[in-house]
Amino acid sequence: MKRTVTLIVPCYNEEESLPIFYRAVCEVMESLPDYSFTLLLVNDGSRDGTLALMRELSTADTRVQYLSFSRNFGKEAAMYAGFCNAKTDYVAVMDADMQDPPSLLPQMLAILDEGEYDSVATRRVTREGEPPIRSLFARAFYRLINRISDADVVDGARDFRLMKREMVEAIVAMCEYNRFSKGIFGWIGFKTKWLPYKNVERAAGETKWSFWGLFKYSIDGIVNFSQAPLSIASMAGLVFTLIAFLMILFIVVRKLIFGDPVAGWASTICIILFIGGVQLLCMGIIGQYLAKTYMEVKRRPHYIIAESSDERVERVR
Repeated sequence: MKRTVTLIVPCYNEEESLPIFYRAVCEVMESLPDYSFTLLLVNDGSRDGTLALMRELSTADTRVQYLSFSRNFGKEAAMYAGFCNAKTDYVAVMDADMQDPPSLLPQMLAILDEGEYDSVATRRVTREGEPPIRSLFARAFYRLINRISDADVVDGARDFRLMKREMVEAIVAMCEYNRFSKGIFGWIGFKTKWLPYKNVERAAGETKWSFWGLFKYSIDGIVNFSQAPLSIASMAGLVFTLIAFLMILFIVVRKLIFGDPVAGWASTICIILFIGGVQLLCMGIIGQYLAKTYMEVKRRPHYIIAESSDERVERVR
């Protein structure tokens, strides 16, 4: 009996790269006759012709299905929608820009078929073509999040991975609104085989991730999977309270013994501004956690599906 496989492909303004990806993935699917594939395209509120192209592919190829959001909810929501609607033995998630090479799928399937692993994940071993400053911050982020959280996030890890049904069900069960999939994949456990490969540049179009967008995404990952920033804020408060106490003691002793008046208006103002900045930083850290909590308790849906090739799908979740 053929094993069933769903390939989840989040798409945001991928009109140029989607045809290239479709041709490449079709070659791979046709080379694997022992598997039954479903190509699940998720339109994340694209503003170009991505949705129209999805409709055409779905009409021409019965293996292609699509979900189209009512607006842009983000890649995390697109992946979650795919996981919620994939009912096959194996489930993979990959990008449409060809930076996740479809040619790796046969090897990934062969590894899962052996039965030793629950997931096969990919990681880039080079960052050729990426701006140096972006690479530097990316490596720093991976080191930081692994030190301060329980999430096992491998340096260079991509979202491109193939999973067994049990692992996908565990991901769907984690229904938090603020999602950071790289952390979720590591947190839920399961035995994962890492598949290294060299960085591949986009086949067409431009990246949708700006430096600022990636920075905010990294902050989300740290806040979602670690309480360390709160501990740092608490420690900072304790340290500055101790320093202030010692300074007061020094000033009192100096006045009583030596009779020196306290001078130094400029240094006093600098200290006040510095401590005020630390206080605002600590308040900002607390605010991040409060904002995440606020979004969770509102229990808004992760996504809203406006159109789908399958009318039976759950449109709001």
